[in-house]
Amino acid sequence: MDAPATSAKPFPWVGLLTLSVLIFMMVTSEFLPTGLLPEISEELQVSESQVGILVTVFAGTVVLTATPLSFLTRRYSRKSLVVVVLFVFILGNVLAALAPNYAVLVVARVIGGLAHGLFWSVVGAYSAHLVPKHQLARAVAITSGGGTAAFVLGVPLGTALGHSLGWRLAFAILAGAVLVLTLVTVKLLPSVSHGEVLATGEIPLPMRKDRTVPGVIIVGVIIVLVALGHNLFYTYIAPFLIGPMGIDPDQVAAWLFLYGGAGAIGLVVAGTLGDRFPRGAMIGSIVMILVSVTVLAAFPELTWVAFAAIIVWGASFGALPSLLQARMLHTASVRVRDVAASYFTTSFNFSIGMGALVGGLLLDRLGVGALPWFDIAITALGLGLVIFANAWLARRGLTAR
Repeated sequence: MDAPATSAKPFPWVGLLTLSVLIFMMVTSEFLPTGLLPEISEELQVSESQVGILVTVFAGTVVLTATPLSFLTRRYSRKSLVVVVLFVFILGNVLAALAPNYAVLVVARVIGGLAHGLFWSVVGAYSAHLVPKHQLARAVAITSGGGTAAFVLGVPLGTALGHSLGWRLAFAILAGAVLVLTLVTVKLLPSVSHGEVLATGEIPLPMRKDRTVPGVIIVGVIIVLVALGHNLFYTYIAPFLIGPMGIDPDQVAAWLFLYGGAGAIGLVVAGTLGDRFPRGAMIGSIVMILVSVTVLAAFPELTWVAFAAIIVWGASFGALPSLLQARMLHTASVRVRDVAASYFTTSFNFSIGMGALVGGLLLDRLGVGALPWFDIAITALGLGLVIFANAWLARRGLTAR
C-alpha cells in the first residue's frame, strides 16, 4: 500500500503542480479535434460533423466507464493507477496519430476516453489525500488550473501545431509530452493512502450504506444542472457573439480569450476564498453567473455592457468547477471519495454532451437569442438545490461545505 500523506507535512506544491500539468494535457487532448476539424475531415474524407462526433465519443466513453472503472480499481494504489492510465492515454494518442481511417480514429478516442474517465476518478480525489480538509479548496484550485490553462493555451497551441505541422503530428507531440510527464510523475508525485482506517475489530460497511452517499448524489445533480445550463449556451457562444451582439467574426477568438482569461482569475479567487467561505463562495459564483448571463441576454447590443458581462461570467464560472469539486470531496467520506470523484467527472461530461445536444435543438427551433434564457432557468434550479442541500446536510449532521 502507498505511504500515507500526513497533514503535518508542508503544503505539497510539487505534487499538486504535477497533477495540474497532467490535467492540462488531458483536457487539451479531449478538445483538440475541435480545432482541427478541417484538416482531419479532408485527409480522412469524412464530414466535419463526423469529426466533431469524436468529442462526443470521448465524452460518452467517460460517462459510461468512469464510475465502473473507479469501483473496480478502488483497492489499487492511486499513484500506480495514474501511471498506468497515462500509458493508456499515450497509446490512444499514438493510435490517433497513426490512424489510417476514421474507424481507427474512433477507436483511438474510445481508448482516450477510457483513460480520461479513470484518470479523473483518481486525480479528482488525489488532492484530498494530499492535504487536510481546511486546505482542500486551495489544493483543488491549483490542480484545476491545469484545465483552465488547457482552454486558454493548450487547445489553441495544439490547434496551431496541427495547422502548421499536420494534425497527426499534433497528437504525436501530445503523446510524447505525456511520456515525459509520466516519468516526472513516477519521480515527483507523492504516494497516498486512500483506504479508510478501521478500528480494531471494526467491519467495513458496504459502500451503499455509507451515510454520505445521498449527499454525493445531490452534489452530482447540482453539477449536472449548472454545467448543463452553461454548456447549452456556451457551446453556441460564437453564433451569439456574431448575431445578437454584432461582433465581427474575426474578433470572436479575442472575445473567447477574454472569457478564458477571466476564468483563470476566477480560479484564483476560488482558491483564495473557497476554504474560508465554502458555501458563500459557491452561492456567490452561481448568483454572479445568473446576473451576468441575464445582462447578456437582455442587452446584447450594448457592447461595453456585454464586455463587462462576459468578464464577470467567465470569472464566475471559472471559479465554479473547483468549488464544486471541493464540495464533492468535502461531502464524501473517505470510503466513497474516489467513487465520488468519478461521479464528478461523469456529471460534467454528461452535461457537456447533453448541453450541446439540447442547445442545438433549441437553436434550430427558437434561435440563438433564446439560449441564455434557458441557461438562466436551469442554473437557477441549480442554485435552489445548493441552498436546499446546505440545509439538508446540516440537519443530517454532515458537512455542508
